[in-house]
Amino acid sequence: MFKKIQALLLSFLLVALGCRGPERPAKSNKLIIFHAGSLTKPFHEIAKAFESENPDIKVLLEAAGSRECARKISELNKPCDLIATSDYAVIETLLIPDYAEWQIAFAGNEMCIAFNSSSRMKNKINSDNWFEVLMNDSVYFGRSDPESDPCGYRTVIMFDLAEKHYRTEGLANHLKQKDPEFIRPKEVDMLALLESHAIDYMFIYSSVAKQHKLNFIELPDEINLSNPAFTEFYATASVELSGKSKDDKIIQKGEPMIYGISILKNTPNKDLAEKFLTFLLTSEKGMNIMEQNGQQAIIDSNSKYMEKFPSEIKKLLTNEK
Repeated sequence: MFKKIQALLLSFLLVALGCRGPERPAKSNKLIIFHAGSLTKPFHEIAKAFESENPDIKVLLEAAGSRECARKISELNKPCDLIATSDYAVIETLLIPDYAEWQIAFAGNEMCIAFNSSSRMKNKINSDNWFEVLMNDSVYFGRSDPESDPCGYRTVIMFDLAEKHYRTEGLANHLKQKDPEFIRPKEVDMLALLESHAIDYMFIYSSVAKQHKLNFIELPDEINLSNPAFTEFYATASVELSGKSKDDKIIQKGEPMIYGISILKNTPNKDLAEKFLTFLLTSEKGMNIMEQNGQQAIIDSNSKYMEKFPSEIKKLLTNEK
């Protein structure tokens, strides 16, 4: 009987340990960064420049949809030192305060419709008739999953704004229901679909279109989610998303695009993470690389989290000596 109890206790202990998830590795010279797919190219360039300046540090980058990145931390307990998302709201709603204490806005972007030389009706599409072209039965388009990626829910929000802007009743639902088989986890996953001619167009950020030298349709500021002058109009459209748990729901309203970045609370590599963040936010270093990759650099000098920022970051953002 005693041996049976021992076996049961051992089994329970093994299960309990297995459910705890991976332990955070000890302090090292490796910096783990989870980032939005749209940051893949600029962050690879920034990491390379950072490593050249700091040869003793190795930067490990992992790209995914921003919401997926956050859930790797909150649900899968994957090791991560620093997270950069294509929407600051991902950090606000899914990671603060349990996994992060603050976030910094550092970049902007805008929605566009990308295509290539093989896209059907490429000679007819423009910023006034794009929705008519995309609704054509011979044309296929891709978009990313709203539950995984901000580009996905921004696309859905843009559909609602487009219906209002172009005064075309039912447009949003028609666009949402078309070509569901070409919805992918993150916006850069659609590049392969476009290159293989499986789709003709895709909703994506203009920075990604520029980085991959794609043709793209510039959309009116009223719907491209880039212009603060239309903040009130953007907010008239929204989408329901899952929150911190599967049963929790949040309403994501439309707003101008702002990327966010944060250092995780449990990182043993806080000093390395702060050094990388300082490099990223320095205008002639990381911010210059962001600009070269088609993304507007933002210096968040009025953040509500200013008092929580590391001292060197605070000095950088406020130009303190």
